[in-house]
Amino acid sequence: MEALRLDVWLDIACLFRTRSEAQKACKIGRVDVNGQPAKPHREIRPGDEIVISRPMGRKQTVVVRGLADRHIPRAEARELYDDRTPRPTEEEIEMRRLTRLARAFTPPPVTPDKRERRRLRRLKEGNRDDDR
Repeated sequence: MEALRLDVWLDIACLFRTRSEAQKACKIGRVDVNGQPAKPHREIRPGDEIVISRPMGRKQTVVVRGLADRHIPRAEARELYDDRTPRPTEEEIEMRRLTRLARAFTPPPVTPDKRERRRLRRLKEGNRDDDR
């Protein structure tokens, strides 16, 4: 095997949970190959450098070491690349911890019920149905 689709490789290498997540990240510009934004169908080869933009401004840098055409165990998948991401600083670790704690106390977004949706629709449309 000489080359492989980027989204397939990212999924097999366990850098994303699913191929569709890898595709979405490529389409919105969160994955660069050799310094250029990459589309999901881009062919990659051993030696290519991939930079993935992660949450909170982190950038994960990996260099492709090998290719696989099917899913393999996670331990073997880690051998497909060299992770060259610098270690997080103490401040970054503390920020992640605080964000995780804050998320636990943040209530989930409340979706409006049927009555609220109708009320909001009337407000947007301009009170046409007030005579009911």
